[in-house]
Amino acid sequence: MRRYLMVRKIVHIDEEKCNGCGACAAACHESAIGMVDGKARLLRDDYCDGMGDCLPECPTGAISFEEREALPYDEAAVKANMKRKEIQEKMRQMTGSVVGMAKNLEKNVETMVGRAGCPGSAAREIKPSGCPGSAAREIKPSGCPGSAAREIQPAVCPTTEASVAAAAVSSDYTVQTIVKAAPQLRNWPVQIKLAPLSAPYFDQAHLLIAADCTAYAYASFHEDFIKGKVALIGCPKLDSIDYSEKLTQIIAQNDIKSVTIVRMEVPCCGGLEMAAKRALQNSGKFIPWQVTTISIDGKIL
Repeated sequence: MRRYLMVRKIVHIDEEKCNGCGACAAACHESAIGMVDGKARLLRDDYCDGMGDCLPECPTGAISFEEREALPYDEAAVKANMKRKEIQEKMRQMTGSVVGMAKNLEKNVETMVGRAGCPGSAAREIKPSGCPGSAAREIKPSGCPGSAAREIQPAVCPTTEASVAAAAVSSDYTVQTIVKAAPQLRNWPVQIKLAPLSAPYFDQAHLLIAADCTAYAYASFHEDFIKGKVALIGCPKLDSIDYSEKLTQIIAQNDIKSVTIVRMEVPCCGGLEMAAKRALQNSGKFIPWQVTTISIDGKIL
């Protein structure tokens, strides 16, 4: 059927302002917006209904409306596309189920020969044990032992919260004390996609949601950010999942006292910030939150 152009309200994306976070594409239920070469693009005029669900999601103000000639909104084409995506998702899930069955079979075989999974990802609750280190108490091992939840109590030296590692002599023969900070991690696993929805360490916790690069860029990350908090990390550019869904469940199901979001200054970190904010909103709770941005040279902006 031949269709004619009409002058109507339609989305306009300023590529100069777009930071590539993908929040608008996720908010567009009609799939009119997609990510192309790291930038949001209006893929099809006839998929855009002009309602603007994407508009409030953009953190940089790159999305606006304009009046121009465009194909009329095609609801039938949108529904057909959504049905096609639904079928593709079901096929993906079926493929995932087959892969999961194969992995379970492999795991059962490993168990029979005495190699039961990866012990490094089992959940543990860690209690204080002085300067030599921290003991880990397993809460509930399930599936791969390496991904079970653990609560960790950072080790504390008798004198200070940092242990003196050595004394060094500088070029002018003055003695300088080298201090090694004690680790402050309180929970395991820390990856958002591996973290349980509920665990004892979430009870009355101050939650830290951080981009994984921040711990490498900021030298005192343990002392200034992880200390006293339950840490969850992720990278929205490398993990092809929507963090907001899991974070919403964690915040909704547990007594979280505050949320601190730590991100890098690079544009792709905007996806983590948006996911955390969306989770706070969708949880239905009023929780104090703050965002800290770290520069690539390790400074707080």
